[in-house]
Amino acid sequence: MDDDIERAERAKRGSPYLNTAQAAHYLGVSVRHLQMLRARGEGPIPRHHSAMTQYHIDDLQSWSQSRAKEPRS
Repeated sequence: MDDDIERAERAKRGSPYLNTAQAAHYLGVSVRHLQMLRARGEGPIPRHHSAMTQYHIDDLQSWSQSRAKEPRS
């Protein structure tokens, strides 16, 4: 798990693309949950580079922000 965290941090500094495990960590969800969202077409937009499924950080942020709820009064 620590290795995924370290790789995600490196990816944020370098490439804007994260693999599924890194994207799940970035969003704070399990890999399985992210995979289920992708299968249902409900999650962040995946991109396919070669044989790899990757997520762009901007897409992850946009998807996360779109799910934000209004604060309760």
